[in-house]
Amino acid sequence: MGKATGFMDYKREESEERNPLKRLNDWNEYKAPFSDEVLSRQGSRCMDCGTPFCQIGEEINGSTTGCPVYNLIPEWNDLAYRGQWKEALKRLLKTNNFPEFTGRVCPAPCEGSCTVAISDPAVAIKSIERAIIDKGFANGWMTPQIPEKRTGKTVAVIGSGPAGLASADQLNKAGHTVTIYERDDRAGGLLMYGIPNMKLEKAIVERRVRLLEQEGVDFVLNTEIGKDISCEELKIKHDAVILCTGAQKQRDLVIEGREANGVHFAMDYLTASTKKILGNELDDNEFIDAEGKDVIVIGGGDTGADCIATALRHNCNSVVQFGKHPQLPSVRLDSNAWPEYPNLFTVEYAHKEATAKFGEDPRNYSIQTKRFVSDDEGNLKEVHTIQMEKVRDKDGRFVFNELPGTEKVWPAQLVFIAIGFEGPESQIVEQIGLATNKNNIEAKYGEFTTNVDKVFAAGDARRGQSLIVWAINEGREAAFKVDHYLMGSSVLPSYLEV
Repeated sequence: MGKATGFMDYKREESEERNPLKRLNDWNEYKAPFSDEVLSRQGSRCMDCGTPFCQIGEEINGSTTGCPVYNLIPEWNDLAYRGQWKEALKRLLKTNNFPEFTGRVCPAPCEGSCTVAISDPAVAIKSIERAIIDKGFANGWMTPQIPEKRTGKTVAVIGSGPAGLASADQLNKAGHTVTIYERDDRAGGLLMYGIPNMKLEKAIVERRVRLLEQEGVDFVLNTEIGKDISCEELKIKHDAVILCTGAQKQRDLVIEGREANGVHFAMDYLTASTKKILGNELDDNEFIDAEGKDVIVIGGGDTGADCIATALRHNCNSVVQFGKHPQLPSVRLDSNAWPEYPNLFTVEYAHKEATAKFGEDPRNYSIQTKRFVSDDEGNLKEVHTIQMEKVRDKDGRFVFNELPGTEKVWPAQLVFIAIGFEGPESQIVEQIGLATNKNNIEAKYGEFTTNVDKVFAAGDARRGQSLIVWAINEGREAAFKVDHYLMGSSVLPSYLEV
């Protein structure tokens, strides 16, 4: 543990953020790292818990509680407190392949179930995690770990998001020859093109990809399986195939006027924006520019907030965000007791930026979009909405009732739909003949085997839209099962075999 009385002696400190207005002029990360002095104080707040709920990695009432990769959090918190960074790095890497990603963009369910959080602000676990891995790279401790011998077995991983990268990393460590197939021009999946630079600078993703390449993982880019290479050819060429394609089928809002010019999926907007920042040449109809436009984001989650932040940097004229649900409470409800993930009102980086620029929080709650209205040339000009009331019906289920008289017309030339994902895209699923379950690939957790011989599935393609830490969990577990399938036993660690 850290200091015996650390959680009583010191308050939680937050990472310093750059000025919201000034950072709108660039695409750099908006958070600054802690100093070593602050890191030591924050690490000392970690208690000697009888049971460290921060690392339990369970789902309670539909939300993630604790760390799904079972990070040894109290151990490396103590080492951070003592300034033993190299030892802290070793403990962190035992369970998490990519803490530089989770330390930046994970929603930190570990902090929601921190024991200190019963009565006080949680230990700053996420910031400490980021500091440990950043020091590892800065001090040259993150060197290529090349397997001493190869097994002669080859594995194809389809998709280079966190699940694909984690499975490839593990299987490469076991000595297999791994090839990752990615249809885009850069590796990383949503880490590269789904999360804006302000939250995760792309040099961080590229640094990890280079390290994996140095360790022996082969990346084949601009290659779509089922189109450029047939699924059958891939099965013949490799001893095992792991599908880590993610849940990239975006959920649509099918209402009147949906065909209007100016209504886009959120991920199309974020992807094109990042590609332009990275210097890609884009077609005229590929890049979506919000400059001088009234922007509406439909969807109250992280992707919606990222659209706000991106539109602000494009110098939009205005931006608002529609959320279906009521505003969350500022304190835990009895129905959301510790150690569940705290469903509380928060102000994200994008909301701070919009407030700084326009003088008010851009979010609107309990609102239903009814129709999009175009001008004579088919270009979006208005969005029509109505307010809703969330109530329980006679069976105790929540329903949303429209409130007559609350209709409103909003000027808008751009709308971004950010209401989630339905599951993996269908081309590969249909071509291989994979069984599905609620739009996802049918593959039991812990086994990851599909109905097709030597084809496995992991991550969002199997479980549906989820967190990066769950993708890493599934990539590692799928690698364990594939290693066992290829060799009859496995040298890899498994969360499930502990």
